[in-house]
Order: sequence, then C-alpha cells, then structure tokens
Amino acid sequence: MATATKQQPMKDPANSAVRVEIFDQAYNLRGSDPEYILNLAEYVDTKMRAVSEQTHTVDTSRLAVLAALNIADEYHLLKRNCDVGSTEYLRRAQHLSNALDEVLTEKRKAG
Repeated sequence: MATATKQQPMKDPANSAVRVEIFDQAYNLRGSDPEYILNLAEYVDTKMRAVSEQTHTVDTSRLAVLAALNIADEYHLLKRNCDVGSTEYLRRAQHLSNALDEVLTEKRKAG
C-alpha cells in the first residue's frame, strides 16, 4: 500500500504543520488536524499511484488531474447515493408519521 510519507511526518504542535509526500513530492501542509491531513495525503498518493499504474503516464500534472477526476467521481457517486438514501428516509418517516397520526386519531375518537 502506498503511503503519503516515506518518513515519519514532522508535526509542529504550535502551528499544526505536517510534512507529507504525495507521489514523491514533499509538501508542508497546515490544518487543525494533522492526522486527517496525513490521511488525505495518503489517499491522494494512493489514487495517483493507481492512475499511474493504469495509464503508464509519468507526467505528474496529468496524473494529478486524472486522480482528481477519479476522486470527484467517487464523491459524486457517494453524494448521489446519500441523496437517494435521504429521500427514502424522509419517505419512510412521513409514512410512519401518517400511521402514528391515524392511531392517535382513532384512540381519541374511541376515548
């Protein structure tokens, strides 16, 4: 499995800087969660290496764009599935709400 770093990431607790390596290029990144940044870098590195193996492309700019397109495709597929799931959840919640309203209405009429 490819990793974003070839060495232990250097973390500076004062400014949350992380040194990562993505496709053999070093980057100093900052953020509120260094572990999250490292995980993202590893993910991008893995995608770039997979695209490189599939396309035999050595141009890093081209690999970065192709990896970004793959990641964007994954994101949009997950988003679409989440949106469909949310719609189904709302439909089921409305159905259960209607059923509960019917039971409560019948109980009020009977009581």
